[in-house]
Amino acid sequence: MEPKFNFADSESIPWLKSEIAEGVEVKTLCSANSMIMELYQFAPNITYPDHIHDGPEFVYLLEGSARQDGKWLEAGWASSAETGTLDRGFLSGEKGCLTVAVYTRSKYI
Repeated sequence: MEPKFNFADSESIPWLKSEIAEGVEVKTLCSANSMIMELYQFAPNITYPDHIHDGPEFVYLLEGSARQDGKWLEAGWASSAETGTLDRGFLSGEKGCLTVAVYTRSKYI
């Protein structure tokens, strides 16, 4: 099978309630191989469940603020996590946040 491109219009994709965390909505934009790209919209002061990254993860904060690995990030910040890192205590800020994440599926603990 020949490799292909995948495209998505984020405006036409509905927000879905996260199956993993209350107060979080997700738009799955596209995927390729074992990687997935999603938009996450967090309500204020939401703690995301702890999880181990099965592959690298890249996050870009579009709006609001969040704490990841003990560091507060504001809109415009990006982070990356290596395979095997434990993501513990991710917390959205007082106004919530909107992020784009590119990652492989993770194990929740």
